[in-house]
Amino acid sequence: TLRLIPTHSDTNASGDISGGWVLNKMDMAAEDTARMIAQGRVTMVGSESTAFLSPVKTGKAICCYTKVKEIGRSSVQVQVEVWSQNTYYDEITKVCESTFTYVAIDESGRIRMVPED
Repeated sequence: TLRLIPTHSDTNASGDISGGWVLNKMDMAAEDTARMIAQGRVTMVGSESTAFLSPVKTGKAICCYTKVKEIGRSSVQVQVEVWSQNTYYDEITKVCESTFTYVAIDESGRIRMVPED
């Protein structure tokens, strides 16, 4: 889970928070989750399509909630939902959702197994 408050420098020409900024934060949250599961270094190998459901205005916080969807031999799939909320937490809106796939890699960048718990 990741909670951030975007600033004016994160906006696009329309005054909304840039979709690229949101995708970057989704990747950060998902990678952190995948890294914990893989117990080490991971790299993103793909993501499912992302549909933006509503714009995010400056001053609203965004929360990226992660959930492990699948653990493979060397990969971890993480679902991320992004919600925006005002500073009083009384207005919460779903912004987007996507699934990111990461592969566990060693220090040399070669694919390795995800440890079993």
